[in-house]
Amino acid sequence: MLEGTINISGREIPRTLLGTSPFTGIEAAHFGHRAMLYQLDFHENPEKVAEIIRKSYEMGVRGIQLIPHPWIVEALKMAIEVGCDMDIIGTVRPENSSDDVATLSELGASAMILHPATVDKMDFQAVEEDLQLVRDEGAVSGVATSFPFQITERLIGSSVSDLFDIYMIPLNRLGYLMDCEGYQPEDRVKLEGMIKKLDKTVLASKTLAAGILQPSEAFDYIKTVDYVDMVSVGIGSVAEAEETFRIIASK
Repeated sequence: MLEGTINISGREIPRTLLGTSPFTGIEAAHFGHRAMLYQLDFHENPEKVAEIIRKSYEMGVRGIQLIPHPWIVEALKMAIEVGCDMDIIGTVRPENSSDDVATLSELGASAMILHPATVDKMDFQAVEEDLQLVRDEGAVSGVATSFPFQITERLIGSSVSDLFDIYMIPLNRLGYLMDCEGYQPEDRVKLEGMIKKLDKTVLASKTLAAGILQPSEAFDYIKTVDYVDMVSVGIGSVAEAEETFRIIASK
């Protein structure tokens, strides 16, 4: 399932990515109480982060969805030094977009995706300006949202719809951390219709519903969603990396 790479604007990008949200600690509030545990484990601790990157690489993962905090960047460099050559799909944060683009460009990122905090405001001028920063660096451009129902509808036919190739959305069987109530069959049909109309490469995140779902049940659902092209999976331990990526590979 989701093995190998996908060609996006001439770039071969891995379909399965190591997500780095847990490494941001309390910034990743959707993990609830575990966000504080992640803060204690990972904040300013690149060695611990690098262990998980190395294990993910060992499990066959060749891409990382990089939030460019300094300790996460340092961890990636440590992993690269020992042979873990990860393709980088970076997140461009709103508070320092030009710095993030510069950092990700220096790292050789294949793609850069605007953070939901930028996209979900639906300030099309700001979105367009940041997408142009990415495009000027020659990277594949993308946008992410926390509200796939609301934002997808507004992106269709918008002034920025031709400026990005990757669309990152939260997606899981429960509809958790998605802007719907219950994620009923009619909700699934509605979202599918909008996603296919937008016609972008879809990167699914939050597939484990912040740890509520076990990997096997989570990806039994994801493999039924034919518009998902890529996944990014946040990992909180070496053991979790081994279990989760083994299961994904078996689906």
